[in-house]
Amino acid sequence: MSDNTFPLYNADAIVNFYRTEVLAGHEAKHFTKSDLTPTPKPVAVQMLYMRVVHLLSHFRPECDSMVPLLENIQNPVYHEGATAVTTVYTRIQQFLPVCWVYDFSLSDLLAPQKQRTLTILSAIMNFLYFRKQRMAIVFEKQAKFRADMDRLQADTKGIKEAEKKIETLTTIPPEQQAEADELAAALSELQAINIHEYQEVDALRESMAEWKAKIAEETQKLAQVKVDVCNLKEDIGKLTAQIVDSPEELKTLMEKMRENIKNIKNSTKEADEHMVELQNMVQRVTHTEAEVQQMLNLLQDLESSMNNSKQRAEELQELTAQYEKTQKELRNLCVDECQLRRALAMKLDKESKQNIRRQKKREMKEHHVQDVMGQCNQIHQKREEKADRIQEISRETQQLKAKIQSLRDVCSEETARTQALFDTLSASMDELHRRIQTHIVDLKQDVAKMSAGF
Repeated sequence: MSDNTFPLYNADAIVNFYRTEVLAGHEAKHFTKSDLTPTPKPVAVQMLYMRVVHLLSHFRPECDSMVPLLENIQNPVYHEGATAVTTVYTRIQQFLPVCWVYDFSLSDLLAPQKQRTLTILSAIMNFLYFRKQRMAIVFEKQAKFRADMDRLQADTKGIKEAEKKIETLTTIPPEQQAEADELAAALSELQAINIHEYQEVDALRESMAEWKAKIAEETQKLAQVKVDVCNLKEDIGKLTAQIVDSPEELKTLMEKMRENIKNIKNSTKEADEHMVELQNMVQRVTHTEAEVQQMLNLLQDLESSMNNSKQRAEELQELTAQYEKTQKELRNLCVDECQLRRALAMKLDKESKQNIRRQKKREMKEHHVQDVMGQCNQIHQKREEKADRIQEISRETQQLKAKIQSLRDVCSEETARTQALFDTLSASMDELHRRIQTHIVDLKQDVAKMSAGF
C-alpha cells in the first residue's frame, strides 16, 4: 500500500463524502470525524464497510447476520455476531482489489488503524467517484440510445411513408395505363416532330439569311442605280447645257438614255418582283416562326414537365440516399440494440439466476421457518400438555396436601395417643425396672445369704 495509484483524502473530506454518498438517516447524522481519528472505532468502520457492500452489491442488510441453513451448526444464535463480521470481511476482501488494495486483513475490521483505514476509505472513495462518472456516462448513453430509437422509429415511419409515396408516384393505375401509353407515344412522336421542325426552322433560317443577303445586295444595287440615275441626270443637265445642234448625236444620245431608262425600269421591276417574293417569304417565315414559337411553347411545357420529372427523380434519388443512410443507421442501431439486448439478456439471466438463488434461499428459509414453526407448535403443544400435566400434578399435589394434612391430623392424634401410650409404657417400664432392680437386689441379698450359709 506504500505505492498508491489513487489520491489520499483527509478525514474531513472522507467524512463529508461518506455522509452524503453512502450513509443515510441517523447513521449519516451521527457519523463524525471522531469515529476515524485519532483512533478509528471498529463499530463505525464495520458500519461503513457494510454500507459500501450494500451500495455496490445490492446485498440486503437483513442477510448480514444470517447463518447458512445448509450448514448443520449447533446453537446458530451464538454465531450471528461473528457471521456479520465475516460476511463484511469476505465481501470487502473480494471488492478491494478492484480499488487496487490487495492487503486487506481481518484486523482492519476488528482493530483498525488510522492511516490504513483512511487509505482504504480513500481507495473506496476514488472508486465511487469513478463509478458515479461512469454511471452518468452510461445514463447519458442510455438517454441518447432511447432518443436514437425514437428517431429511428420516426425515420422508419417516414421511410415507409416515402416508399408509399414513391410507389404511388411511380406506379400507374390500371385505368390510366392506356392513357399513359398514349401520352408516351404522343410524347415520342412530338419529340420526333420537334426535331424535324427544328431542322426545317434551321433550313428556313439559312434560306432567310441567304435571302437577306440577296436583298441587301439588291438594295445596294438599287441604291447604286439611283446614284447612277442621279449622276445621269446631272450629266443630262450638263449635256443639255452643252448640247449641240447635231441631230444625230442628240438622237444617239436619246437612244442611249432610253436604253438606260429601259434598263433601269427593268431592273426596278425585277427588284419589285424580288421584293414581293421576299415579302411573301417573310410572311411565310413569320407564319413559320409563329408555328415554331407555338412548338417552342409546347417544348417549354415539355421541358418544364421533364424538369419536374427530373426534380422528382432527384428527390427520389435524395430519398433513396436518405433511405440508404437511414438503413445504415438502422443497421448500426440494430447492432447496438443487439449488443444492448445481449447485455440485457446477460443481465436478466444473471438476475434470474440470482432470483432463483434468492427463491431457493427464500424457500429454504420458509421451509426452515415452517420447520421452526412446526417445532414451535410441537413445543407449544408439549407446553400445553406439560401445563395440563402440571395442573393435574398441582391437583394431585393439592389432594396429597389434603391427604397429608389429614394424615398429619391422624398422625398428630396417633402421636398423641402413642405419646400417651409411650408415657404409660415408659411409666410401666420404669415401674418394671424399679421392680426388677428391687428384685435383683433381693436376689443379690438372697444369694449373699445363701453364699454366707454355704
